[in-house]
Amino acid sequence: MSVPAIPASSSDENAEAQAAGRAKHASVFWGLLPFVWPQNRPDLRVRVVLAFSMLVFAKLVTVSVPIFYKDATDRLTAASNGETVSTGMGLAFGVAMLILAYGTGRVLTMVLTQVRDVIFTEVGQNAVRHLNNRTFQHLHRLSLRFHLERRTGGLSRVIERATRGIELIIRMGILNVVPTALELALVSGILFYYFDWRYVLIVVATVVVYMWYTFAASERRIAIRREMNDSDTDANTKAIDSLLNFETVKYFGNEEAEARRFDASIARYEKAAIKTFRSLGLLNSGQAVIFTVGMTSCMLLAARGVMVGTQTIGEFVMVNALMIQLYMPLNFMGMVYREIKQGLVDLEAMFALLEEHPEITDKPGAQPLEVTQGNIRFENVCFSYEHDRRILKDLSFEVPAGKMVAIVGPSGAGKSTISRILFRFYDIQSGRVTIDGQDIRDVTQKSLRSAIGVVPQDTVLFNDTVLYNIRYGRFEATDEEVFAAAKLAQIDAFIRSLPQGYRTMVGERGLKLSGGEKQRVAIARTILKGPPILILDEATSALDSHTEREIQDALDSVAKDRTTLVIAHRLSTIVHADNILVLEKGKLVEQGTHGELIARNGLYASLWARQREAERAREELAQALQEAVRSGALTPEDVAIEGAS
Repeated sequence: MSVPAIPASSSDENAEAQAAGRAKHASVFWGLLPFVWPQNRPDLRVRVVLAFSMLVFAKLVTVSVPIFYKDATDRLTAASNGETVSTGMGLAFGVAMLILAYGTGRVLTMVLTQVRDVIFTEVGQNAVRHLNNRTFQHLHRLSLRFHLERRTGGLSRVIERATRGIELIIRMGILNVVPTALELALVSGILFYYFDWRYVLIVVATVVVYMWYTFAASERRIAIRREMNDSDTDANTKAIDSLLNFETVKYFGNEEAEARRFDASIARYEKAAIKTFRSLGLLNSGQAVIFTVGMTSCMLLAARGVMVGTQTIGEFVMVNALMIQLYMPLNFMGMVYREIKQGLVDLEAMFALLEEHPEITDKPGAQPLEVTQGNIRFENVCFSYEHDRRILKDLSFEVPAGKMVAIVGPSGAGKSTISRILFRFYDIQSGRVTIDGQDIRDVTQKSLRSAIGVVPQDTVLFNDTVLYNIRYGRFEATDEEVFAAAKLAQIDAFIRSLPQGYRTMVGERGLKLSGGEKQRVAIARTILKGPPILILDEATSALDSHTEREIQDALDSVAKDRTTLVIAHRLSTIVHADNILVLEKGKLVEQGTHGELIARNGLYASLWARQREAERAREELAQALQEAVRSGALTPEDVAIEGAS
């Protein structure tokens, strides 16, 4: 008879989770060490050694301060009891020197600590900089799929918290744990020398119980901290998402809905924050009780020794001073542990990002793409974003060198997917894509993308100047080259009409520019790049008919003698293409010139007829509105509102 499996208890699961958490934290902590001891920066390693030297010296000074205090107290006590045989001047000088030594020791401790911080600052900031830069570069190496599935607001919050956590862990974890352990050893040695083993036992027991309580309580608070981080990330993501879509919120009048959505996340953060402060109060109270019991026990022993004549008043005072001296780093150690654990939680997400493997990578030994002519071939290409949803099905076509080939088809046919595959944002499941006979999977991504210029359907600009956004196509370009590209894109005159000209800020995602203006900036940027292969992904979709005709002439001149792939929605823009590919549900169903496809009376002819009918309807509406204005039935303002709608 089989024995039923016994499910794991919740305590076992919690123990496993805690063990996994500790292993993860240890991995994060050790992962930081190369940034603290950089192999390529011997000057920083010297700073680390100097900082540790300062720490050791500071601790030696720190534990000597209570001894000066003790000796001064003993001399003053003896003098008050008339037991000293020294002259008044000699006694005063000796006490004064001890008090000066006491004061100097306290000042020196503070100065050495500050010098340590100054020396180590460059080490910490260098680690922050390099780890952040490494993460930033890694994020750009990750695939498009990763970024489409990740919320940018939450990602920025992860990096922001991790930045604080890096410096905190480096400064507190490395520069405080070892010195505190050293101070405990020195205090124990002094107590054993001046007193006996009972004092050492009490101190060690107090420290052990204190640290156990601190660590146990802090572990329980980690779950609350994670909940705070999750709610904070969620709230920040919703806030950024809402503000980036400001106009959409206004269009639908959903300000209150956005506020409720944001408030729900903040409410979660509020509850977690309250729990955090409650647990912190309990932690601090318990620490105070544990340490006070230990300190009181030592003082009781010392007081008994004074009463029986085995200890002096100075030694009684020294016990108190040593315990208080020890309490400061111990209390700090509790905070250090809490902060380190908190920093490790914050850093977990960043290290998880660094552990993400790019979906698209260069093959070992991949060579740069050599574009001799610019011939593009798709050979039996099959592709799907998800396993159960095929986008391209056994697709084969060629874009001859120096020719313009257009791709058209209904929405969802796979037109834009082709450009993403050509840029190698995704790898195909089967088939080949070649440029001049070179499989794009065998060449470096950098060389592939530098050979292709794209004007996307949805143009997004950086929140910088117009000049920066155009020069983004080729940073080494001169101002004159930027101006020439803008003229070809029919936007130079508009830019110069702005109050700040090319220095005008375009705003977040280019929102200060109209759709057509943004599109022309994107066209100028691609013209400046000057690639041998062009992809125009519905490049004139945001332009009115008049501007479209102007831009089309510029695009035609730019595309001359270049291999050009046009993904088109408006069929009127590609009637002069050398070849037109018609896609439907991921398959190539027709191809030919505009005239040949119209004569065939297939899918392309149907799409052309519908677009022509829609254009005629728009023209008739415009004529009717103009006639209504002439007759007085409508005002020009009414026509403007009607056109906007």
